[in-house]
Amino acid sequence: MKDTPLAPIQRVSSVDAYRGFVMFLMMAEVLRLEQISESFPDSAFWSFLAFHQSHVPWVGCSLHDLIQPSFSFLVGVALPYSMASRASKNQSTSVMWYHTLRRSLILILLGIFLRSTHATQTNFTFEDTLTQIGLGYPFLFALAFVTERVQWGALVIILFAYFLAFAFYPTPGPFFDWSQTGTTADWEHNLKGFAAHWNKNTNIAWAFDRWFLNLFPRQKPFLFNGGGYATLSFIPTLGTMLLGLIAGKWLKSAPSYNWLIKRCVITAAILFAMAIVLNLTGVNPIVKKIWTPAWTLFSGGWCFLLLAAFYYLVDVKNKRSFFLFLIVIGTNSIAAYIFAHTIDSFIDESFRININRNYDVIFGPGLKSLVSGSVILLIEWWILYWMYKKKIFIKI
Repeated sequence: MKDTPLAPIQRVSSVDAYRGFVMFLMMAEVLRLEQISESFPDSAFWSFLAFHQSHVPWVGCSLHDLIQPSFSFLVGVALPYSMASRASKNQSTSVMWYHTLRRSLILILLGIFLRSTHATQTNFTFEDTLTQIGLGYPFLFALAFVTERVQWGALVIILFAYFLAFAFYPTPGPFFDWSQTGTTADWEHNLKGFAAHWNKNTNIAWAFDRWFLNLFPRQKPFLFNGGGYATLSFIPTLGTMLLGLIAGKWLKSAPSYNWLIKRCVITAAILFAMAIVLNLTGVNPIVKKIWTPAWTLFSGGWCFLLLAAFYYLVDVKNKRSFFLFLIVIGTNSIAAYIFAHTIDSFIDESFRININRNYDVIFGPGLKSLVSGSVILLIEWWILYWMYKKKIFIKI
């Protein structure tokens, strides 16, 4: 690859395309590929797609598991550009802090609101993607003012401290009440030995939520999260955003395309190696649902690789037109996130009322969700495209 100097870029299309890609994966949940796979149990094709549209039970990774870390990573990537834009408008640091804290609060409240849309009362939960980002965002902003060496040091401290918190929390003893965890002692995905400190709903993050979430009004006391997700995951998620912040600074100031892509690929390789060693030795498993330090490293490696791939294809090879579908989503990601959580059932029901009650069985009952999901995605994208053309963007 020729070592071509970078031109000044105000908005990086590859970042929008990458963000649009992960948002599309989230929006595409309406396709319910797992249901289709169940209708065609002998199809390896549908089984493969269904796996990658689902979260793994505990240890490991699917494509779907990379949505939240990618979105968090890209928050960090965008921050240097946002700060530079505000600085160009002569905004003081205190004004920037005001916007940061306001954005943080809005993200937290929006996350809670979206998790409460189908509840009978406000669902005070803090493991939603937006809420997790909101909790860590002020710390990310503070770290944006320090040197890259200090940022790497902060990442090490964050992950090591989080590791120690889990490692020193006792594992279940012989008289442990497993009914309080939503799992069992013989659950097939339980880890053994030292790695058991990171088992589902028997760790320090679960214990914290048993105290913290019960401070809020609830219909019944909080005992456990069915998926094992936890509020404290915002701490290592901050590590993911910090990796994005470092990548964003590289992207903004890189001397050449070649330099940037090489650095991203090398960084990804190092992160992968560290994560896999931690997982294989049993020191720290790769678990997305509680965002283990090994997961932060492993998913961070994927984020650097995906950023480099989109950057090469969209910006270096200038294939922006081929990625317009994703760029439309990525430039209005908050709107896309809200649509995916609010209007999907409205679109489906509107088609049933105005087109045909059984419009989705046109290709047979086994592909119902593929038809209805495709209709929902098409309408949501058309709305986003209209907003894109009209330059209507939801910003926080």
